[in-house]
Amino acid sequence: MSILVTGATGTVGRHVVQHLSQRGAKVRALVRNPANANLPAWVETVQGDLLDVDSLRQAVQGVSTLFLLNAVVADEFTQALITLNVAREAGVKRVVYLSVIHSDRYVNVPHFAGKFGVERMLEQMGFNATILRPAYFMDNDLTVKDVVLGHGVYPMPIGSKGLAMIDARDIGEIAAIELLSRDRAPDGSALTRLNLVGPDTLTGAEVADIWSATLGRDIAYGGDDTAGFEQNLRQFMSAWMAYDMRQMGERFLTDGMVPEPGDVARLTERLGRPLRSYRDFAAETAAAG
Repeated sequence: MSILVTGATGTVGRHVVQHLSQRGAKVRALVRNPANANLPAWVETVQGDLLDVDSLRQAVQGVSTLFLLNAVVADEFTQALITLNVAREAGVKRVVYLSVIHSDRYVNVPHFAGKFGVERMLEQMGFNATILRPAYFMDNDLTVKDVVLGHGVYPMPIGSKGLAMIDARDIGEIAAIELLSRDRAPDGSALTRLNLVGPDTLTGAEVADIWSATLGRDIAYGGDDTAGFEQNLRQFMSAWMAYDMRQMGERFLTDGMVPEPGDVARLTERLGRPLRSYRDFAAETAAAG
């Protein structure tokens, strides 16, 4: 039996594959183009995507556990539902799903609401599931690195409530640990949810201060202009996605992404080491130029 990883060539998926392989798991990856996947030679690849029912049926054969990660796209919810239906038809009972923190609270944000719908499906269809709910990815800030380094402004409108930012490498390792745990769990094991957070809950001003200390010069926080944020995003993404991101930004301002008591301790125990900090992320990013 093997573990099927979707999204295996992405920011998180590559780390999941790496850590599963290091722990001796048999890994299969669903990829659009195996020739360009650049995965380790011992990883079995299956060509296809989450809307290609025939390729999904092939991919889930002989699979014991599914890692479901699908990108923020217009048909994200449909992709997830089709994948879970096909997996269940093939006898796959164990699933680890990458959702998002506060999916049940950010109900007006399209991709949050879609992920919460998938969580409900996992509950009602009786999967032995672990739902991972990550907070804001530190790695998202690589997209604004040039603005920070070149213009002295941290432009993400994350507000003053605080976001418990997490490094994608930590997400991938925790996901691999949970996949192996779920793969070995007996049938009928209870569905669980796990918030994935970083060690610090940071405001926009605090993130700007970290960049200032890292770079040795003043970096300003760009403020809470979500309308301007949407317009800037429309330069390199679709209008619907930019609007989705604006809605998320507005919930950052009103709700934040604040962990529950014990979240950091639970993750630290699972990893056997401290979580990576935003200060470490900023230092690595600055050193890389």
